[in-house]
Amino acid sequence: MLDRRDFIRICSGLGLTSTLLPGVLWAMADEKGKITRDMIDYAAIVADVPISNEHKEMMLESLAQFTQGYEAIYKLQIRNETAPAFVFDPVLPGMKFETERRPPKISAAPAVNTSGAPKNIEDVAFYSVRQLAELVRTKKVSSVALTEMYLERLKRYDPTLKFVITLTEERARAQAKQADTEIAAGKYRGPLHGLPWGAKDLLAVKGYRTTWGAGGFENQTIDEDATVVQRLDAAGAVLVAKLTLGALAQGDKWFGGMTRNPWNPKQGSSGSSAGSASATAAGCVAFAIGSETLGSISSPSTRCGTTGLRPTFGLVPRTGAMALSWTMDKLGPLCRAVEDCALVLSAIYGPDGHDRTVHDVAFNWDASVDWRKLRIGYLKKDFDFQPPVPPALKEEKELTAEEKKKREQEQADQALGRARQLYEKKFNDAALEKLRGMGVQLIPVEMPELPYGAMRSILVAEAAAAFDDLTRSGKDKLLTQQTKDDWPNIFRASRFIPAVEYIQASRARMMAIEQVAKVFEQVDVIVAPTFSTQLLVTNLTGHPAAILPNGVRGDDAPQPRMRETGELDAGGPGTTTSITFLGRLYGEAKLLAVARAYQEATGFHLVHPKLSV
Repeated sequence: MLDRRDFIRICSGLGLTSTLLPGVLWAMADEKGKITRDMIDYAAIVADVPISNEHKEMMLESLAQFTQGYEAIYKLQIRNETAPAFVFDPVLPGMKFETERRPPKISAAPAVNTSGAPKNIEDVAFYSVRQLAELVRTKKVSSVALTEMYLERLKRYDPTLKFVITLTEERARAQAKQADTEIAAGKYRGPLHGLPWGAKDLLAVKGYRTTWGAGGFENQTIDEDATVVQRLDAAGAVLVAKLTLGALAQGDKWFGGMTRNPWNPKQGSSGSSAGSASATAAGCVAFAIGSETLGSISSPSTRCGTTGLRPTFGLVPRTGAMALSWTMDKLGPLCRAVEDCALVLSAIYGPDGHDRTVHDVAFNWDASVDWRKLRIGYLKKDFDFQPPVPPALKEEKELTAEEKKKREQEQADQALGRARQLYEKKFNDAALEKLRGMGVQLIPVEMPELPYGAMRSILVAEAAAAFDDLTRSGKDKLLTQQTKDDWPNIFRASRFIPAVEYIQASRARMMAIEQVAKVFEQVDVIVAPTFSTQLLVTNLTGHPAAILPNGVRGDDAPQPRMRETGELDAGGPGTTTSITFLGRLYGEAKLLAVARAYQEATGFHLVHPKLSV
């Protein structure tokens, strides 16, 4: 009887170095362990490894007793939180960072109601963290009152927006009561003390289910609090809800439906931090925690008009969070203002003794830093991009009526796509003009030209490994979405990525890290269109990003398309746009200083959706 280890050894001895090939063969072997020459031919095509006929015969002889697969590893029942033995680190040799922690220097106390509590507590629903903190600190508003107000709003708007998976009412009320008692006794913990917040439901919270938004996991419980939850507890924040995410951190569709955009509930809120963005934008929490692997803070922040921060990879510990990609997952805040993000980051960053990717680097927020002294670049090629004119539709006599209709639809879609890109360009150009008007001497820079799309195999291979049991057991059929672009199909396809090619993609990624580091030698901060090349690039290189509201589309905006599923596509009149600021590795303090200056100069974050029950 031959086990898989012996099988791999024999393949290696024959010079078959692609780890995919023996894996495919192992999976193809029948229940009696018999491998045929045809199987070797098929596996060789998938693995892209040429095998001579002589070697095929040798393999058949050597592997006649082949019987089992990866059972020895499967029997270990490895849990999602168990990371691989390797640790990804975007920091290059010679890079130095500030390590001395200092108390954050927050902005001056905002002008809030000084005559007492607001007549209607809901008048403060859209206040920033900084504003709410001042009300709570000065005892104009109690944590209990804020908590009850946000709980009531969550219940009121959830039937429309579908952003709640679990309300944590009992926990929240106990925390709020404790916060008021401590503040009354003069034990003020800081600007998050007493403020209600929401957690993306990939963060474990003891005593409550952690569903990952996925069918098959609806009743999953994890008997621990994620590090980020523990740290926000220590800061005195009040957890009021576990918020939605697309199933296993993909999109905005979860086992309970689709999370909606408060600006246009016929649209999804985008994902995967769907509930975190929607609830914050709707004034139903003071702030929320989300996560990003490839756009999951950037995209819903854009769609819902929140201010999101994707921190540097290795700044915020992910202990107690669902793993999708161990080398790309990041946790970060979704808020209403830039300084809110800084205040939340101050509470949640730094090593926890468990997540081995986290560096001991200081984040020292200083709201008074002179951002005018910083070098600010912009991605010139991305801002200058002009969408191509779709080619004219050619008359073809051989086309059937159905084929002709399909061609015409494709032409219309291309025309609409171009119209959208031209419309969005106006907002991007206006952002550059505003920055120049603020006295910024923008420096043109470009991201290195590398095959970033090919490096995405790193993400999907790690995701397939993280949910290997889901694929092998067939439970992936319980997930809500089952198209070719959804996790079930992606996980299955990713099992055929050779380990050699995964490593090659990682080597290409190191080239990207080195070359992007050279770009940041020229500047401290870069402004970029949110959905440009940088989104994939900086998620691969680990650089931080702040995503800010950048205006509301007017009545002249191209209309969104109605999808076959019945919801509207993105964009359209009355919906929000965004702009992104990028920083150096662990350069969040400077990044947020520039982003805050732009936000205060534009005021786009002060516009809120008009909600109806």
